[in-house]
Amino acid sequence: MLKTIAIRAAGLATALTLLSAPAQAEHDDAAGARPAPSPAQEVAIETTRTEIDAAIAGLDDLAADILRRSAVPGLAIAVVHAGETVYAKGFGVRSRAEGGPVDADTVFLLASLSKPIGATVVAHQVARGVVGWDTPVQTHLPWFRLADPWVSAHVTIGDLYAHRAGLPDHAGDDLEDIGYGRKAILERLHLLTQAAFRDSYAYTNFGLTAAAEAVAAAAGKSWEELSAQAIYRPLGMTATSSRHGDYRARVNRAASHIPGPDGYEVADLRQPDAQSPAGGVSSSANDMARWMTMVLGGGTFDGREIIAPAALAPAVSPQILPSPPHALDARAGQYGFGFNVGVRASGRVVFSHSGAFALGAATAVTLIPGLDLGIVVLTNAPPVGAAEAIAASFADMVEFGEVGRDWFDGYRTRLAPLTAPAGELAGRKAPAGARPAQPLEAYRGTYENAYYGAATITVDDGRLQLAVGPAGIAFAMTPWEGDSFIVEPFNENQPKGSVSKVTFDMADGAASAVRIEHLDAYRDGVFTRVATER
Repeated sequence: MLKTIAIRAAGLATALTLLSAPAQAEHDDAAGARPAPSPAQEVAIETTRTEIDAAIAGLDDLAADILRRSAVPGLAIAVVHAGETVYAKGFGVRSRAEGGPVDADTVFLLASLSKPIGATVVAHQVARGVVGWDTPVQTHLPWFRLADPWVSAHVTIGDLYAHRAGLPDHAGDDLEDIGYGRKAILERLHLLTQAAFRDSYAYTNFGLTAAAEAVAAAAGKSWEELSAQAIYRPLGMTATSSRHGDYRARVNRAASHIPGPDGYEVADLRQPDAQSPAGGVSSSANDMARWMTMVLGGGTFDGREIIAPAALAPAVSPQILPSPPHALDARAGQYGFGFNVGVRASGRVVFSHSGAFALGAATAVTLIPGLDLGIVVLTNAPPVGAAEAIAASFADMVEFGEVGRDWFDGYRTRLAPLTAPAGELAGRKAPAGARPAQPLEAYRGTYENAYYGAATITVDDGRLQLAVGPAGIAFAMTPWEGDSFIVEPFNENQPKGSVSKVTFDMADGAASAVRIEHLDAYRDGVFTRVATER
């Protein structure tokens, strides 16, 4: 038992214990002492308030070191302990173009850190009986379908929040990239191949978004308003919103940045409203401290119950195994409803989540309920490991008195693929002596795909142009070899330097179909010709 942790006896750890621990372990002695821990709560290392204070005292130096090594323009950190915000500070600048110091009230894009926040919105509605984690999504979104009719009728809010519905990894993100809105994307998910229901894990922004939309429909509100009413306003999170327009209107706002020829440059290109429940929240370190305090308090904040513990507990309990052990001595990765749930080397349970936009945001939260301790790190640049490294290093300092490894180097390597140029031809030159293309008129036309919609090939000033989706963004097509061309898409899932191969099927001297590489990840990216453009 950790004898020296000065934390609230009530809270999430207690709530979880009441749900799972042996009955005889839950009793007070005659003097009214705190209940003895169950075997499931025993940990190997004792941590004192002095050690926690020492770790907090080291955060300034840790943040300055990671800021220097990562070259991230700005970041903010908040730490909560025993129901209080014990650290909140900003470092660096809000914008490389306009300057402005980051402080604890600077608003950042949270990216996928929106998921655990949204899970608490759902838990709030579960506590009030509006929905259950086991409510079928079609109860409130009768038009929502997946590929399998039986699964469509039975998939629940919890299934989608645990990413276990059988959708492909990141399903629908490609539709968002080409301009489709939230409902249009959700209406197309049934066209994707169905994997094993409740027996496979694939991280899906729009699967989770569908669940959140069902909750909002049950409540009779938009998701954005429900989030504000259920969580943001009761917690006093005055700088937090699920609407991108609110973020853009903030004066004290951290601009998003992407790499440029002379270091990071302002981008401000990411507009995540379509997937707001999964990635569209913006908030500050101070506001996030309030949210962390509520979660660690088992749904209670400042003496008020925001969420009943029994409704919140399933969200932070393991629901599926996304990462089976890769070795006999490896710990498994577990996911709840919108939260990563794990066990640290000390034996303590940890709740966490990261957020990442290749177009310029990276965030991380780590909550250790056994210590009533949490840290959030917000940054305004792509995911290079800065946020995760600060959170992991701080947790090491708390529990072990020192940082056990170079977390920044480790995370930087693992996260590098997220911002690497995509496409098999990225960085390559056209083959020498390549066969020439046919006359451009042979390719011009309208092509259709059931999932993506129309692709239009036009000729402009002697060059082919490709436009796909409602956004109508046109990409110049560069000849590669024969009937193959390349385009250079640039969006959240196609970082700068990405190359997409566009290949035509020909019949009798005219194109009959076209395959677009960057729209070929989750479904057959073949568009069939339906008309010739004039």
